[in-house]
Amino acid sequence: MFETDILLQDTREILGAVPVTLGMALLIFPLSAIVGSLFALVEYRRVPVLRELVMVYKVILKGVPMVVVIFLSYFGLPAALQFLYSALGIDANAHLMPNWIILVIAITGCVAAFQAEIIKGALNAFDTGQSDAAYSLGYTGSQLFRRVLFPQVALTAIPDLTTSMMVIMKALSLGFAIEVIDIFAQSQLTAALNYYYLEAFVIAVVIYMVIAYIVTQIADRLEQALRIRT
Repeated sequence: MFETDILLQDTREILGAVPVTLGMALLIFPLSAIVGSLFALVEYRRVPVLRELVMVYKVILKGVPMVVVIFLSYFGLPAALQFLYSALGIDANAHLMPNWIILVIAITGCVAAFQAEIIKGALNAFDTGQSDAAYSLGYTGSQLFRRVLFPQVALTAIPDLTTSMMVIMKALSLGFAIEVIDIFAQSQLTAALNYYYLEAFVIAVVIYMVIAYIVTQIADRLEQALRIRT
């Protein structure tokens, strides 16, 4: 039976996890976009050796379930860092690394593989004839990037990058496996205290929908601004 009386109380509890969730998402998104852009440029420029390494990385990270990557990072990353600290003579305990940092690193690594495909597709859609025209007009490399290449590539990639942001939001719910509390995890904990599971999950769904709407609106406005500019 759906209890409306409990909604306000549960909403306050679950909303407390929104800033943490958004904070991690807003950290993962630019990091994964930067890493993905570097990977895309390596493939676009066909850099020897690095191109093959990037392709192997993408195959692995796109094929392995994200929760597996999170667990591998949870158990392997502190141990690897501790080994590095010992080799460098650094007196630090890597096992004290906060779980949310491990989660951010794991999801960033996974999402970067998909971001690379998005950005590579946008780069391939760019008409290279425009580069020749820009150079003939006296543009420098940085001017070409800022005024011609970046606006068009960003415009092409925005819809898929928006989807990636929502993928990140959903992926953060896997953090409950390593004790990182996001919106979904908080809804589980709240429901476990009063046994109103349906109400808690409905609230979580509404919160996710509101965030998705806001992200979509921001992306649409950014896309319109870039269309005017280009």
